[in-house]
Amino acid sequence: MAKWDYDGPILEIENLSISFFTRLQEIPAVMDFSTKVMPGEAMGLVGESGCGKSTVALGVMQDLGVNGKVVSGTIKFKGRDLNLMSDEELRELRGSEIAMIYQEPMASLNPAMKVGHQLAEVPMIHEGASKDKAWEMARQVVEDVRLPDPERILNSYPHQLSGGQQQRIVIAMALMSKPSLLILDEPTTALDVTVEAGIVDLVKALGEKYGTSMLFISHNLGLIMDVCDRLCVMYSGEAVETGSIKDVFEFDKMQHPYTQALFRSIPLPGADKNTQPLVAIPGNFPLPHERPNGCNFGPRCDYYVDGLCNVSEIRMAGIKGDDRHASRCLRFDKIDWDAPIEMAKEQESPPLGPVVLKFENLKKYYEVAANALFGSSGASKVVKANETLSFDAREGETLAIVGESGCGKSTLAKVLMGLESATAGSIQMNGEEISTVPIQDRDTDTVSSVQMIFQNPFDTLNPSMTVGRQIIRALEIFGIGDNNSERRAHMLELMDLVKLPREFAERMPRQLSGGQKQRVGIARAFAGNAKIIVADEPVSALDVSVQAAVTDLLMEIQRKERTTLLFISHDLSIVRYLSDRVMVMYLGHVVELGTTDQVFSPPYHPYTEALLSAVPIADTRIVKKRIVLEGDIPSAVNPPPGCPFQTRCRWKSEVAGNLCDTEVPPIRTLDNGHQLKCHLSEEVMAKMEPVIKIAAE
Repeated sequence: MAKWDYDGPILEIENLSISFFTRLQEIPAVMDFSTKVMPGEAMGLVGESGCGKSTVALGVMQDLGVNGKVVSGTIKFKGRDLNLMSDEELRELRGSEIAMIYQEPMASLNPAMKVGHQLAEVPMIHEGASKDKAWEMARQVVEDVRLPDPERILNSYPHQLSGGQQQRIVIAMALMSKPSLLILDEPTTALDVTVEAGIVDLVKALGEKYGTSMLFISHNLGLIMDVCDRLCVMYSGEAVETGSIKDVFEFDKMQHPYTQALFRSIPLPGADKNTQPLVAIPGNFPLPHERPNGCNFGPRCDYYVDGLCNVSEIRMAGIKGDDRHASRCLRFDKIDWDAPIEMAKEQESPPLGPVVLKFENLKKYYEVAANALFGSSGASKVVKANETLSFDAREGETLAIVGESGCGKSTLAKVLMGLESATAGSIQMNGEEISTVPIQDRDTDTVSSVQMIFQNPFDTLNPSMTVGRQIIRALEIFGIGDNNSERRAHMLELMDLVKLPREFAERMPRQLSGGQKQRVGIARAFAGNAKIIVADEPVSALDVSVQAAVTDLLMEIQRKERTTLLFISHDLSIVRYLSDRVMVMYLGHVVELGTTDQVFSPPYHPYTEALLSAVPIADTRIVKKRIVLEGDIPSAVNPPPGCPFQTRCRWKSEVAGNLCDTEVPPIRTLDNGHQLKCHLSEEVMAKMEPVIKIAAE
């Protein structure tokens, strides 16, 4: 049969159960899972970490390792059961008919082999193409994935490309043999939101061009809405709801309590930390050996009925009138899905206090030997990581700092924390100059007053020390408590502050979930009564349901302790939800600074406009202008002359002459303190339209 001579389901999974076997027990990872992917269709798989999404994908690839096994059910590709195929038959399918793109692009690329040779291998192995023909195909596919200068890319090693370019090469490699099914496992999680937008558009366009069916795995509901035709929501190893995007994403049509709970826990436009707080899902995700009887979601469900939901196994049931829409809930037809959502308790933020942190013309340059960068001798180069940053932050304020990787956000945090010294300018904390004082020379009060919450809670805890001991250690360093008994009592109060059970103090980090570990990190940051907290992507490594609980915890502690929060993030949905002011950075410069309402409404800096356009929003009512930035962020070693954003700006032609190419724009102050660093005239800015609008009913 030719590749495209099949009009039935490309992928058909029926009643699939997959388990992993250890010396002690069988661990069921996927149970009674069924789905269908038709020709040219994009199916999304959504759910929390550990729900079985990636296990389903590995089951399709027949790559479950020595411990994994399909216990029951079938996985059919074009009508043929993959479970019954020989190793040789599977080898012919993989890479040719079924291809997979993983979350981390470098896991799929050979670091010792040039990109062109890695791409050319695919048609040479799967289609028997000649070397010259394969190289020509490689060049064509590099052009298809919109990479500039294909010849240079083909002759580069993977480490010479940016993360977005590496992921495009992996996509190109997967599409080289025009597979019938493409599996994408969190393909954009490690990428900036602007790069993600380009990758998403690319995947959709190439899917249409080649007629490829897709299984798209993500925890980002907005991304699923942008890419997919249908989706399947998974919880604790089971599919709990499946249907078209329209059927599942409309609030009055979703038919499972877990789907509804997921949407309540993500910050959609209109959500606000004070007037419309997010509703976190109560309780914790069950471990495989702790699943309850009956409905796995029962203990966390608002509609749970004892004696009904916990009696027997629950099967998927079809929903009348909808296209292939089904739910694993006994009560979906009795729940009033139109009922208004019971919002979390409305909060009131106290007025902001005095300025506690002031940056004035801060610069941070790194001098790097030319041979360290380019493998050649010559004069040293200067990396301009931060360029004349001026802003302040007030007591009790949340100031969000946003921008792409390499824009200088983390460098700013390092200088503030004392891990780096400023090249020029000043940082004053409560009137005291700290920009040139390294952390080892700071007094205990200064160190304890400025603390950091890191992106990955897994890497910031000592795996060989109990949770309680790690917090007590911070108290010892900050000189809090006269003896162990006092410090232990204070540690337990900190556990209460971050809403962790006190008995968790005796647990090791490996016994905690990701959200629980991040709470420990927050407790440790507040151990010294910190007045300024630098939160560097504190929720990006967490599931959306856990993000809501952790962000609201941070806000609650801030209200109580009057903490100043510098919130570093690329997720503008979270930023809009919790920040009082937003600072947008690009290539070391502050290009826009204002209140959240000012930054999220026109007039925008052209870069802010592109950032807002790139945010995936899981709301069918939203109409969004699509602005995809061309090219990568320039190198800080060799920044463009004039405006740092001019190489990617769609408004550049509106500026007379070559001003953007030759002069760095001055900071301009618009109404009510709104600052922009841009050459555009006020007349042109007045023409800007909102990027995100709610569609008329």
